[in-house]
Amino acid sequence: MQYPLVWTAGIFTVLLLFIGFYCILATRNLIRILIGIEVLSKGITLGIVAVGYATGNMALTQSLAITVIIIEVFVVAVAAGIVISLYKHHESLSVKNIEKLKG
Repeated sequence: MQYPLVWTAGIFTVLLLFIGFYCILATRNLIRILIGIEVLSKGITLGIVAVGYATGNMALTQSLAITVIIIEVFVVAVAAGIVISLYKHHESLSVKNIEKLKG
């Protein structure tokens, strides 16, 4: 029954989610979008762990958090590869270059 700890984790979860969404929506740079995705997934992981701590079911939430982290690593690795490839071809990290691609 550590409610102050759960409330603190909830506040930081909402803050991380807001920062992640803002970073994704407000920028046109692909690297900043990847950083926003990272921050967003960290907020989701913190929320999962906070809910597990509040309910007392830490085993399930730890396995879910590890699954989220593993999926996040794969998504960011593939996205970083795509960003590097786009930078090699277009010499820019702007989202507008993605819109110009055809095929």
